[in-house]
Amino acid sequence: MKLKTFKRGVHPYGGKELTMDCPIVKLDAEDIMVFPLNQNLGAPSKPIVSKGDRVLKGQMIAEAGGFIGAPIFSSVSGTVKGIEKRLTINGSKVDCIVIENDRLDETVEGFGEERSLDDLTGEQIIEAVKNAGIVGLGGAGFPTYVKLSPKNAHDIDTIIINGAECEPYLTSDYRLMMEKPEEILRGAQAILKIFPKAKAYIGIEDNKPDAIETMTRIARIDDRIDVCPLKTKYPQGGERQLIYAVTKRKIHSRMLPADKGCIVDNVGTVFAIYEAVYKNMPLIHGIVTVTGEAVNEGANFDVPLGVSHRYVLESAGGAKETAVKYISGGPMMGFAMGSIDVPIVKTSSSILVFEKDDVADAKETNCIHCGRCVLACPQSLVPQLMGQAMKKENIEEFEKLGGMECIECGSCAFVCPAKIPLTQMFKLGRVKVREEKAKQK
Repeated sequence: MKLKTFKRGVHPYGGKELTMDCPIVKLDAEDIMVFPLNQNLGAPSKPIVSKGDRVLKGQMIAEAGGFIGAPIFSSVSGTVKGIEKRLTINGSKVDCIVIENDRLDETVEGFGEERSLDDLTGEQIIEAVKNAGIVGLGGAGFPTYVKLSPKNAHDIDTIIINGAECEPYLTSDYRLMMEKPEEILRGAQAILKIFPKAKAYIGIEDNKPDAIETMTRIARIDDRIDVCPLKTKYPQGGERQLIYAVTKRKIHSRMLPADKGCIVDNVGTVFAIYEAVYKNMPLIHGIVTVTGEAVNEGANFDVPLGVSHRYVLESAGGAKETAVKYISGGPMMGFAMGSIDVPIVKTSSSILVFEKDDVADAKETNCIHCGRCVLACPQSLVPQLMGQAMKKENIEEFEKLGGMECIECGSCAFVCPAKIPLTQMFKLGRVKVREEKAKQK
């Protein structure tokens, strides 16, 4: 079987073997739960509870702050202690709803009630996803109901379920596919009901043969769903790269996948859609991988949103004394954390702990014009020239060189022998371009 893929990319050490055989273990909630209000791309959510209020598990505690927004729900029953500034993953302090868990686990009315897909229209499915507060769980947290409501819905012919999990070390999606394949399939069927002309493809890298076999066996019951084996290569799970690998359609920064007839959702998002549509459950938990050479025991946990990273890490036996670096997310695109006393949010996928900090230890030297960054870039850019433009603070030149097409995957910096922090430079450049355009408007 010929594996599908995209052009260029890199092959970092995978590290999957550390936790891929670790079944998902359900964790209890903590005594104090913290819910940041900025858990999605777009406007922060607006609190609808006050200090002293009693809340139930599954109750909405913050409403969407705008069209590009999503509500937040409590994962426990208890009492609101207050709304206060708390530290979050990226090191900033934001408004958070703090709830004291009463350990009664009382749920809102209707929580977990079975529903039949046959009884729901496409519009009702989208509404269920919206009301459940689901956002993209494989990336920046874009509200899923918006993605499922394109202006050209009648043109959508391809649904891509992203099971690539191309980031090194992460195995949460893999374990979800191994342990909840029927639920993922039913979530995909709910999406297909919204787009009756579409067919769904579950993209899985070939370093997960068991997942390919499991999902292929399950998908046989629906002729509108196929499994698409992919070559193991980073960033295979990037939206543009995945669309190209499956369909050979090209997407650029001024386009949405829907413009090319595609909708892309991560397998974790599809599982959340299953729970919202079939079980009337909002998004209040997620699967988190704890791994890395400096973790005592690798694990995959089913975690209530609002617990701390420290609590999850300690549930895996804690970190070794040699630990020097903690990352939320994957090593290529995740956040290095200055503190692990920060809450798990909707987009949390892993806690990585390492004995070395390759970024901090790297000593930058002059570019030797080797061209490795060009050969690695999945967007066919020339990072070397983009980097020169950024060092000269020439934002106009950076944009002309295609800077806004950069997906910030880190492939160029990964292969650079001069250890030039290209990705960080391009992130800054993209921010400056957006700021300049906002000023012009």
